[in-house]
Order: sequence, then structure tokens, then C-alpha cells
Amino acid sequence: MYCPTTFETSRSMIAGIPIAQLVEQFGTPAYVYDLSVIERRVADLKSFDTIRYAQKALSNVAILDRLRKLDVVVDAVSAGEITRALRAGFNAQSTPQGIVYTADILDQASLELILKHNIPVNVGSPDMIDQLGSVAPGRNITLRINPGFGHGHSQKTNTGGPQSKHGIWHDQVNDCLLRADRNGLVVTGIHMHIGSGTDLEHLAQVCGALEKICLTVGRTVTSISAGGGLPVPYRATQTYVDIEKYFELWNAVRNRLQSNFGHRIELEIEPGRYLVAESGFLVAEIRAIKAMGENVFYLLDAGFNDLARPILYGAYHPISICRRGSNASNRLQEVIVGGPLCESGDIFTQEDGGYVAKRQLPTAEVGDYLILEVAGAYGFVMSSNYNSKFRAPEVMVEKGIAKLIRRRETADDLVALETIPE
Repeated sequence: MYCPTTFETSRSMIAGIPIAQLVEQFGTPAYVYDLSVIERRVADLKSFDTIRYAQKALSNVAILDRLRKLDVVVDAVSAGEITRALRAGFNAQSTPQGIVYTADILDQASLELILKHNIPVNVGSPDMIDQLGSVAPGRNITLRINPGFGHGHSQKTNTGGPQSKHGIWHDQVNDCLLRADRNGLVVTGIHMHIGSGTDLEHLAQVCGALEKICLTVGRTVTSISAGGGLPVPYRATQTYVDIEKYFELWNAVRNRLQSNFGHRIELEIEPGRYLVAESGFLVAEIRAIKAMGENVFYLLDAGFNDLARPILYGAYHPISICRRGSNASNRLQEVIVGGPLCESGDIFTQEDGGYVAKRQLPTAEVGDYLILEVAGAYGFVMSSNYNSKFRAPEVMVEKGIAKLIRRRETADDLVALETIPE
């Protein structure tokens, strides 16, 4: 399995291209993705029959296109994500199915696209069975089950247990089977996902829970999904899950079900963060250095409108400095890294609960570049126009060439959907 280099506090290049060159071409702040990292992560999971990418982690159509060419298929959680998948060339009727809609509700816009393109549905609420069956009887469906427990790097990314809104509660399966029968639908797959950034111990618990549900549903089951949640290291002390061991656990479940049912069971995995997090870098410029009492602040031209994970979860991102001038120094100092927004919470070095933290970083000057690393997952996709900031461009580095895959927003983009009535 590919492992990244040790996190460093100084960096001069991304994917073999000088950072100064990237900034000259695309400006700051800017998201840069190293496609080779994504390719290696896909290769890690090739033992599974199907790799279904949870595109909410990073949904740019160029990234989706490259994943499709690597034989990865996608999950969609909204009408917009269905549209992105179709734009990137995915076909819901391919084998394996190129698009599956997974959600806890069926809104009208999504339902219209599901019907138009015959997109399979992974049902997350009993009501969805009745709603889909009333307009599209005769379909196969899969059930997303909440096994009654969950785990994740934050309570906000925990997608199992009684405090989670996600999935069908595990003891409501028989009711869902009755609903499916009444609506002429057949349950052909079971899916579980307990949280993002969890560990092997908790992931392994899903195996037994899913197997039990499959035996309740019976021989109509032809596919099982291990869900996502595979962690990636954001700190030097964090590790990966043993993918070989994880596959062996799921393959054993699949083999037992095949023996019970007498037919082949397809085994899916649904990674999001795992495929793209380490590929991404948010490059910003240090625009001010401020001493505030005993604290030193590096203030950037990027804020939580660009990367919201720290303010949402207290999430940790590795940080490195790229100096523009020749006044290089190996000296480190404790600093707080913040953005330009009119908001006290606009701090990248904070902990869960909003507590400001310090980071040991190289001494820097105004005009130097600061890079927020492991930012490919839930970075740009959660960005906003708060404070009327323009969203950053996205750049993909492929075979040593930097390619613009989303331009920087402009003032015209910012107000394009707004009107002043008479």
C-alpha cells in the first residue's frame, strides 16, 4: 500500500511542480490535487469487486472522469451529484452500475432524475420505499442499514447509532421487506456505513451486523457494501487500516453468504476521503503577521470559506511553509494560523470545541506561502461565499502537468443569481 512521505513543515513543490510556479499560474488561494495519489489509492482497493466513490468528498467532474477511467463507479446523494456523474460520463445501467443514489429522503428533483435515467436507489428511510414504489414498481433496491452503533473521527461524522439520522434502523428490516412487497420492489443489496475516519475494530463490527441482516432478508440479496470510513493520517502519529486484513474480513462474510444462498454475492466498498484526501493541497499566501500579546498569528488570504473542516470539527491539517525569498531559516516558532474573514472562528489551528491551538512552524515573512495539506476531501466541496469571498480555483496535476479544472470565481459569478426587484 502506498504511504505518503513524513509530514514536513517546509515544502517547495507539489507533485513535482514548484509551488511558486503554481501560484504564478493560478494565484492564491488555490486547491491543487495530485492525481497520482488518487491512482495509488484506487489500486489499494482493487481486491474488492466494486469501488464506489462517495463523490461528496471531492466532486469536480474532472476528478470524476479520471476515476471512471480507473473503473471506479460513483455514489450520488443529491440531484446535483447525479448531474455531475452524468456529466463525467457515468452510466447507471453499466455493470457494475455506474451511479447509485444513496440518501435518507427522496426529494422531487432527485426522484425525477432517478426515473429519467433509471438510477438504482440505496434506500435510507422506510418512507422512501413507499415513495419509490408508488411511481416505479418492479425495481430492485438496496437498503442502507443503521446497525445501532457508529464511530468516526468526530461525533459529527458518526453515521451509526440512535443519534444518527442515517439509514434504516436495524430492527425495522422486516417492516421494510413488507413495504417492498406491497410496492413490487425487490431488496437485492445491503449497505452499512458507520462513520468517516473510523478504525479497523469498529469497521470489523460492521461485518457481523451486515451478515445478520442479509440472512434476515434472504436469497434475493446479490450484493453487499462495506460502506466507507477508511481513515487516512492527518498526523504523524496516525496510521492506515490494514486493507488486506479488512478485505479478508469482508470476503469471509461474502463467502458464507454465497454458501447460504447458493449464488454469487458482489462485494462493494464505498470510499470517499480515502481516495482523495491526501491528494489535495490548499495553497495560500501569508498576508499579515501579527503579535497579539504572547501569540503570533500568520494570517492568510484563505479562510474557512475555503476549508471549513477546522471550524466544523476542530480538524487537524498538516501545515507547511514555502518561502518566496532567500531569507531561509530553520528556526521554528509557535504560531496560530488564521484567515481573512470577519469571524473569530476563522482559525485553521484549532481543536474540537473551537479552542485555539498553536503550531510549531518555520518563521515566515509576509508574502511567503502556507500550504494546508491532506485537504482533498471535504475541502473545496464545503467551501462558500461567506463574506462575499470568491471560491478558489481547482487545479489537477496529471503526469507532471498542472491543469485548471475549475476557474476562480469572479465578482460577476458572485451576484449572477441575484436580482433587485422593481
